[in-house]
Amino acid sequence: MIYFDNSATTKPYKEVLESFLKVSSDFFGNPSSLHGLGGQAEKLLAQARKQISTLMNTKPGEVIFTSGGTESNNLAIKGIALMYRGRGHHLITTEIEHPSVLASMRQLEGLGFEVTYLPVDSNGRVRLSEVKESLREETILVSIMHVNNEVGSIQPIEEIGELLCCYPKTLFHVDHVQGVGKVPLDLDTCKIDLMSISGHKFHGVKGTGALLIREGVSLSPLFSGGDQERRQRSGTENVPGIVAMAKALRLEMENRDRHFQKLINIQKVLRSSLSEIEGITVHTPDTFFAPHILNFSIAGIRAEVFVHALEEREIYVSTTSACSSKRRMPSKTLLAMGISPENAESSIRISLSYDNTEDEAQKALAAIEETVRKLGRKKSKHEL
Repeated sequence: MIYFDNSATTKPYKEVLESFLKVSSDFFGNPSSLHGLGGQAEKLLAQARKQISTLMNTKPGEVIFTSGGTESNNLAIKGIALMYRGRGHHLITTEIEHPSVLASMRQLEGLGFEVTYLPVDSNGRVRLSEVKESLREETILVSIMHVNNEVGSIQPIEEIGELLCCYPKTLFHVDHVQGVGKVPLDLDTCKIDLMSISGHKFHGVKGTGALLIREGVSLSPLFSGGDQERRQRSGTENVPGIVAMAKALRLEMENRDRHFQKLINIQKVLRSSLSEIEGITVHTPDTFFAPHILNFSIAGIRAEVFVHALEEREIYVSTTSACSSKRRMPSKTLLAMGISPENAESSIRISLSYDNTEDEAQKALAAIEETVRKLGRKKSKHEL
């Protein structure tokens, strides 16, 4: 099996699953309980929080545990909007955000907020000048993803953070879900107020995530109930999942230090060879791009047909983001980049992990080229 769909989800590391099972079996107490079992769970929770804060270069008190990227994005956007609506009702984002961001913005529009959706250029990057032009006195939040989940373009987060220093009433949220462990991002250096991450994107277990919230920033919580997570996110913490996520993040950072260049080399091999196959157009930009995502389209072949054809050979790729792939709609990101609807409907995403090899890339390329020829011939006969 060749698994090239790591932006949808990653396979948990063996050590991560072992930690999850160990904590689930031996330290199953509620961390809010007063007895010894609860105390053990609370200690593990604190250790995991400290480890994640160290790896992300922030403070333990700035880490709020959630169920994943979608919840973190919802909590950041809606929590800030509702908490600071006395300052203003204007928010800014881009046209190519993850569905959890765009849907949150649309929901807030229904509550009377105004949202500016910034366009992107042909490389999938927002223009700093347009961010600046969109800012108003009543702007309370700018939410822009770090690494695009479909084409891998990297946004100018540090430059946007510097710009927002001149707007102290405007907070800055970054969806860092696709960048963690692949493209470094520092909360302080980039002047970020809130940052979303998701455990299953870096070999943790599903249902785990975190929202990093800069000290001094307050949220209106989405969940009401207990006092967990500094009253920002009520509900008994998923201690086994959180401990597993902390271990996964540590292992991912270690792999980045050891294997980052290998990942870049694999993407180079894929990009170069795909560009030479007749009918294929590569859409991932060649500047400001993440090393693990490569997006391309195949003229005249439906994306879902191509995905299933490769699956028959035990090669797993995807179309758009996993959250949108079953809708069979053209990629909104590619359309925003000026790609034709025809190409946007036939786009394929390869997404890598540090476990992938160049040998896998070569085997996948051979299968892709053969599949393109085979499906292309079928289409031609049908049209005749």
